[in-house]
Amino acid sequence: HRLLLENAEQLVLVCGRREPYLRRDGAARLGVLRAASLVVGLDGCIKAVGQADVIRNEFSEATFERIIDCSGKCVLPGLVDAHTHPVWAGDRVHEFAMKLAGASYMEIHQAGGGIHFTVEHTRKATEEELFTSFQHRLERMLRAGSTLVECKSGYGLNLETELKMLRVIERAKKSMDIGISSTYCGAHAVPKGKTATEATDDIINNHLPKLKELKLSGEIHVNNIDVFCEKGVFDLESTRRILQAGKDIGLQINFHGDELHPMKSAELGAELGARAISHLEEVTDEGIVAMARAKCAAVLLPTTAYMLRLKQPQARKMLEEGVIVALGSDFNPNAYCFSMPMVMHLACVNMKMSMNEALAAATINAAYALGKSDTHGSLEVGKQGDLLIINSSRWEHLIYQFGGHEALINYVIVKGKVIYENERCETMSSY
Repeated sequence: HRLLLENAEQLVLVCGRREPYLRRDGAARLGVLRAASLVVGLDGCIKAVGQADVIRNEFSEATFERIIDCSGKCVLPGLVDAHTHPVWAGDRVHEFAMKLAGASYMEIHQAGGGIHFTVEHTRKATEEELFTSFQHRLERMLRAGSTLVECKSGYGLNLETELKMLRVIERAKKSMDIGISSTYCGAHAVPKGKTATEATDDIINNHLPKLKELKLSGEIHVNNIDVFCEKGVFDLESTRRILQAGKDIGLQINFHGDELHPMKSAELGAELGARAISHLEEVTDEGIVAMARAKCAAVLLPTTAYMLRLKQPQARKMLEEGVIVALGSDFNPNAYCFSMPMVMHLACVNMKMSMNEALAAATINAAYALGKSDTHGSLEVGKQGDLLIINSSRWEHLIYQFGGHEALINYVIVKGKVIYENERCETMSSY
């Protein structure tokens, strides 16, 4: 076997009965085992989870590549970041000052900043430059506990640059240990010199057929399609056309909706069979009910609402209506946050989620939003051995310590392989 984790103070399963997602009532009862052990096989999948003495007896004859004593520590599933924009060049630190001085997101966007600024720099950057910075960002996400990350294109807005970004993501999928779900987001903004209708036609007639061709030849495998459905960007009808065309070539629908204005994005997503919709700060009550019924996940991004001083998404209302709530960092030049523990903390404080709900939202439900909850998001036999060991006797420290993950996350493990070991934890007592 590849790995034995022995005698953890707490082992947080998240789910124990192969649930594909947890709604509010399920999240209230996260499975937590005490004095527990876990075994990962050579295939990278979990072989056994249970009481330490039972596992010790059962595997007394087995050999392991690595044994980690987890006494006084907690084991949790690897975190899943359900929404990021990590491939780009040129930061927007200058815009942060503008935002602090009161400029709105759309004011900056219309003045040629925002997405347009990043597009200009990303178009000029070489594939190698983009890959290097992307790799560093993924490493920082890993050290903060993310083992599966959704990664979008969307700073090209022309076919050539969008493909350059998707090739960079494909390369990371093959060369790095972190799990990646890739998203084509060519409809992130309307390119300069085009109308929304022209941009929509270009995506449907040129971009998507090319993606289908590259998928068939095995060069690029894209998982999801995304559109920024927003007033002054892509309206409901353009959004519908693009998402449907993406669905027709086998992509999961996972898009930006109802962020700055109520657009009826949630209703549209439910109707089209979307897997997930992100943002939803301005979602209507009808939209919430429609998403709950359609089992369409809500990917909430407390970082964005926090940094742009927007109204926070109505997490409580969604949970009470039975929506599957997931979380993402929305890492991008506008919301520069790599850390899902900080996202969970903000979700609890600003969106009034409980710690159990936030953990479920950053594990099993975020995996569900990416169509991966059969393999990721909980510590169950048969699932991929992606997990964290934290240097604390209570798992809640992962959320309670705001920005404390640098000295708290002791190990990050993917497929039973230790890919990050934090030396700092060895010199500090458990706290």
